[in-house]
Amino acid sequence: MRPIHVSFQVIQVNDNYLKLKAGYLFPEIARRVKAFSDSSPGVELIRLGIGDVTEPLPKACRDAMKAAIDEMGTESGFHGYGPEQGYSWLRESIAKSDYQTRGCEISADEIFVSDGSKCDSSNILDILGPGNRIAVTDPVYPVYVDSNVMAGRTGEANTLGRYNGLSYLPISADNQFVAEIPSEPVDLIYLCFPNNPTGAVVTKEELARWIDFAKDNEALILFDAAYEAFIQDDSLPHSIYEVEGAKDCAIEFRSFSKNAGFTGTRCAFTVIPKNIHGKAQNGDSVCLWNLWNRRQSTKFNGVSYMVQRGAQAVYTSEGRKQVKALVDFYMNNAALIRTSLLEAGFEVHGGEHAPYVWVNVPEGMDSWGFFDFLLEKANVVGTPGSGFGASGEGYFRLSAFNSRTNVETAMNRIASIRWSK
Repeated sequence: MRPIHVSFQVIQVNDNYLKLKAGYLFPEIARRVKAFSDSSPGVELIRLGIGDVTEPLPKACRDAMKAAIDEMGTESGFHGYGPEQGYSWLRESIAKSDYQTRGCEISADEIFVSDGSKCDSSNILDILGPGNRIAVTDPVYPVYVDSNVMAGRTGEANTLGRYNGLSYLPISADNQFVAEIPSEPVDLIYLCFPNNPTGAVVTKEELARWIDFAKDNEALILFDAAYEAFIQDDSLPHSIYEVEGAKDCAIEFRSFSKNAGFTGTRCAFTVIPKNIHGKAQNGDSVCLWNLWNRRQSTKFNGVSYMVQRGAQAVYTSEGRKQVKALVDFYMNNAALIRTSLLEAGFEVHGGEHAPYVWVNVPEGMDSWGFFDFLLEKANVVGTPGSGFGASGEGYFRLSAFNSRTNVETAMNRIASIRWSK
């Protein structure tokens, strides 16, 4: 009998992923750390790299989650699928406490509870057309760029790692890490304040300039406020909606990850005012709230009941106190890092309204060189600035998310090897 030959079509991949640089920043850090650990067994590393919290969840949140689990064990208290937009009692707490008390006219039905602002800042591209011109700061949180690359909204990367099709807005000490308004029209603008990675903040007056630009150019601002709880100056805005006109042109992303320690628990939210509209190909005006609601209803099953009860507890009297204690703890770490590095002769930025300290690397080194240097000489893990963009070269990010003992030890180690390159 003659053999039967069956030909199978080879599946096609999304070629846009092939345009991504060698590796996402944090996996590359993990690879280098693993290689060092494998070659240096027994060395105790202190990790001040990624922005993962280290302190336990607030007691108020834990108690609320435990009570919710007990509810789920009863017929009357059991909850199956919840509303994709989030339970109304959580959205009402958010609207009142985070917005209305600060003079922002945001209603509960403009809030969408999710499992992370990182996810939402990527998924929002689902409802936005591929022809939009996109502006990002440089350096920038890598997810903003990589998610656009994955979605096919860019060309190839050049020798600096910048992708064709994106407008890069350099930020550095020269402009106080606040980007200049684009010189040409763009449609989507990513802004993050307090800024990751630089730790910079923005005033209401500076935000007003962006809002005026967005309205004049019919653009949309994607505003990441994941670190707003760390702002120490009451005159600085916690939300873009504190500035007049923002409800016409801005979507805001928030998270419980950093302020309440939900990095492993997963809960966040996105605000989409109902009066923000885009245009369909036929020129019709389309409400973005409707599109996002449709997207979430199709692709998202909501955050668990127990986690949302834990998030709601953030807004209780005890929850507020405990969250403030967490924020104060990390900001005291940041102050310790700032002071120690300044005393060691480094030029330091950030760390005053954000849990990140942005440091100029020593002369004669680049960002990855300094990463390897600290790893080998001080056994401290940080984040090279160049991993956040071409304009991040020459800088280095240290995170305040760790124990006090580890932060103190890390600073002593760095100070001791500062001049022994």
